Amino acid sequence: MNTELLEALNILEKEKDISKETLLDAIENSLLNACKNHFGKADNIKLIMDRTTCDYRLFAEKTVVEEVEDKLEQISLEDAKEIDSQYELGDIVQIPIESKSFGRIATQNAKNLILQKIREEERKVVYDQYFEKEKDIVTGIVQRYVGKNVSINLGKADAMLTENEQVKGEVFKPTERIKLYIVEVKNTTKGPKILVSRTHPELVKRLFEAEVTEVKDGVVEIKSIAREAGSRTKIAVWSNDPDVDPVGACVGMNGARVNAIVNELRGEKIDIINWSDNPGILIENALSPAKVISVMADPDDKTASVIVPDYQLSLAIGKEGQNARLAARLTGYKIDIKSETQAIESGELPENYLELMSEGVYEEEYEEPYEEEYTEEYADEYADEYADDYNAEDEIVFEEIGEE
Repeated sequence: MNTELLEALNILEKEKDISKETLLDAIENSLLNACKNHFGKADNIKLIMDRTTCDYRLFAEKTVVEEVEDKLEQISLEDAKEIDSQYELGDIVQIPIESKSFGRIATQNAKNLILQKIREEERKVVYDQYFEKEKDIVTGIVQRYVGKNVSINLGKADAMLTENEQVKGEVFKPTERIKLYIVEVKNTTKGPKILVSRTHPELVKRLFEAEVTEVKDGVVEIKSIAREAGSRTKIAVWSNDPDVDPVGACVGMNGARVNAIVNELRGEKIDIINWSDNPGILIENALSPAKVISVMADPDDKTASVIVPDYQLSLAIGKEGQNARLAARLTGYKIDIKSETQAIESGELPENYLELMSEGVYEEEYEEPYEEEYTEEYADEYADEYADDYNAEDEIVFEEIGEE
């Protein structure tokens, strides 16, 4: 038994995760290659290796002839008789070859061949490992900044977080642990090239799957997601179990679940709404926290006309149009938002609409998209964020209805 070789193979198999069979194949090829370098050719060289004990026999098959013309492939009858008296002309004689007799160059080439195979297999193992994690999240350790890019250690491989995939304003410190979304894994001659992202919408989805048991089990589905990385994300959720509130499951007790995700995203705000197959209801939910008077949706053209109270127009549109923009991405509809006054002027609402409202003819029914505690928690955030967009009249109205 070749104890030393067997032990070395076991260590490589354990540390590098390379199968013993692959390593033995590499050794066989390297020995045959060494014979070719030593003798000039290896067509008649045979190798027999015991895969259990790692013992091997290397020999050359030579044909018995009367007159030797090629010493590498032929042997004289006289020499064959010295090995075994029963040999006759035309027989095949197996002549043992000592690998120790190989020259320095042949030995070095054999060594390089084995090392090359080990490196190739090691890269393949790493590639396969991270290819399985493609479209999933991993935890990486920040190493250093390379220009504006960030080098991330993922364990057995390094990844580069490019400037385009970084959230604007995020700054990382060395040895800091961060969550990353693996966009793509490419196999190159220098090893796997792993593309990671902090801005991809799927990052938020995977974080919810990791944090919310109901999402991971499939009881609650994330139907749609719209994200502006570093600022705000809207997700629409649906429950396959009528007894499970999808929004409540994602928010968690006192907002514990969603807050854990917000902390991982460095304070990025997350709006969670109920999904609906009715486009009108879905668009109304998507525009929350703004209240909506009416929604006219055209499923064929994927357009919708929305009317909101005058004092809710700024809130519905959002700062720099963010709320309306995210709602459009979330629903897939092109949304046109008008105030009551604008709708009256365009004829979409009757001229005496405001009078009818005061008389109670029109009643507004709103679906609360959040739990009570969650709504209160986010009310102040929205008020602060959109404060610059409100005019003096809006502020007076908000003061009057603020307590309500």
